[in-house]
Amino acid sequence: MEVSSPVCYADELDAAYRDAGNREELLAALNELLEAERAGACITLRSAAETDDPALQRLVTDIHRDEVRWCGVLIDAIQSLAATPSTRTGAFYERAMAVPELAARMALLNRGQGWVVRKLQALLPRIGDAHVHGELTAMLVSHQQNIARVDAQQQAADPAPDGPTQR
Repeated sequence: MEVSSPVCYADELDAAYRDAGNREELLAALNELLEAERAGACITLRSAAETDDPALQRLVTDIHRDEVRWCGVLIDAIQSLAATPSTRTGAFYERAMAVPELAARMALLNRGQGWVVRKLQALLPRIGDAHVHGELTAMLVSHQQNIARVDAQQQAADPAPDGPTQR
């Protein structure tokens, strides 16, 4: 008597059926990022209007343009999955705008940008669509660059002392 296990047809399942759960997780992640980017766009729009420093205003305006661009990319990605994008703005907006000092708000914004970087790094390996993957990779790089730019601006505005002060 010969014993064998039943034939497994899992590899023949329709990809849409197999990925149905992944689709919902992906949509949730994309919408979460969209809400965060929308918050970032609102924060930077208001913050740019609050400074008289031309260099800081340019930086914040550049980041605002990026945030708006990534909102569009995320909306397109969500719609490419035949879903409706969230219309919410992330709670981060209220938290950031509660910080009255612009330098402290920019530091908080940078932490938010870091959160987006970590989310994208976790999400990218799950993106099968080459176009969406490319766009989200560009979004990741842009956020990393903006973090570096804000760090540099904050260091230039408030350099740390080189050592003990002499009296």
